[in-house]
Amino acid sequence: MKRIVFSVVMLLGLLCGTTASAVKLPDIFSDNMVLQQQSNAKLWGWSKAGSTVTVKTSWNNAKYTAKAGSNGRWELTVATPKASFDEQTITFSDAEGKTTLKNVMIGEVWLCSGQSNMEMPLDGFWTQPIEGSNQAIAYSGQYKGLRMATIPKRGSAVPEDSVSGKWKTSCPENAARFGAVAYFFAETLTKLLNVPIGIINCSWGGSTVEGWLSKEWLQKYPDVDLKQVTPTNVSGMSEPMIMYNGQLHPIIGYTIKGIAWNQGESNVGLDKTYAQHLADMVKEWREEWGEGNLPFYMVEIPPYIYSGENNTEAALLRESQHKSAKMIGNCGVVSTIDLMKPYETNDIHGSRKQPIGERLGFMAAAKTYGMNGIACESPEFESMKIDGKTATLHFSNASDGFTPNRDLKGFEVAGSDSVFHAAHADEIFDTRDIKLTCNEVDKIVAVRYCFKNWEIGTVHSMRWLPLVPFRTDNWSK
Repeated sequence: MKRIVFSVVMLLGLLCGTTASAVKLPDIFSDNMVLQQQSNAKLWGWSKAGSTVTVKTSWNNAKYTAKAGSNGRWELTVATPKASFDEQTITFSDAEGKTTLKNVMIGEVWLCSGQSNMEMPLDGFWTQPIEGSNQAIAYSGQYKGLRMATIPKRGSAVPEDSVSGKWKTSCPENAARFGAVAYFFAETLTKLLNVPIGIINCSWGGSTVEGWLSKEWLQKYPDVDLKQVTPTNVSGMSEPMIMYNGQLHPIIGYTIKGIAWNQGESNVGLDKTYAQHLADMVKEWREEWGEGNLPFYMVEIPPYIYSGENNTEAALLRESQHKSAKMIGNCGVVSTIDLMKPYETNDIHGSRKQPIGERLGFMAAAKTYGMNGIACESPEFESMKIDGKTATLHFSNASDGFTPNRDLKGFEVAGSDSVFHAAHADEIFDTRDIKLTCNEVDKIVAVRYCFKNWEIGTVHSMRWLPLVPFRTDNWSK
């Protein structure tokens, strides 16, 4: 009897030894994952200290090895081929067993991050829907190669090594919880590139840009108090560094093509520091990823009432976003000034997420993937000539003119008293400039367009990209 029991135990041990593994993988490496095509994709995990880990990839039957350090961590890179919709496997093994990831695809991988307007799922928030969500969710299963890994909201006072968040395939059951902007961005790239698209959505509603920076960077800022962040006090979404530590740090190094960023609402009122802090964040992320000049495309904060619809703290933050883009380099800003609906005055989560995702996709297609013929840059103010009661404005990215071309709304002018009045605006057809006049101002000194907390932009380029809000003055109000 003892021999029988011993034999059964030994057999179970052998069977377990062939299926179980001491190799532990972070959640970001799971079934259904997408790896960046034609790259040296980084993989890592943990095993017994000093043990040798072997990784085998199905697309080329190659084997790669790494030795676990004293803390058990190992890492290596694997060469990936051109993108395809073929299902692949990756097998990880050590002396104690192996584990295999299935339904892996090779394609394009993007990190999407920010606050609630990036976090907001296709299913919407309570009482706050996404326009067209039912159709998007219903048809989501047709995109075989679209996958998303959603990193849960988790704050930490110290950098973490792991966080949950496995890859999910695109289907109605899963897509309802996919971030809406990220999903429409991925859907657009899927249609344009015809390759698998993987999205890592790492967002937290209400987070500030300082929440996504490390302690080392934040210590440089006299306006940031790090004493408030302790291991027992990391629940507040507005605290500095806790998103970097708890959500971002565990996934740093996963090979990506670029970053899409939708954040800024929680920094309204802090426009004087925002541009530099955001530029610093991008610099740090690029350095941490070791990718140097990763594309970084951001979403302009939408109209919202804040302290009053005619006040300007949100407009100043939008202005800072555009300033930061010029500081960052290999960067672009998607304007959203035209996307809110009149009844959404008090709703910071606008329902129209599909145009935002599409505009991000068009920007990536044109600027990162070099697809000619796709417009992605909104018209922007370039110069002004003043002749008494008339101001003539010239714009970049508007060579074909504007729509509408008569009685354009949203423009204001002011004289030396700094009091703004609504201006009458028409397009000059020969030059595609815009001419402003105003009976209330004898001599125009300054011009503004939609430079308020709440005003919906109605002026577009001929490709229906909105005119970016702007001002020509530097007045405090």
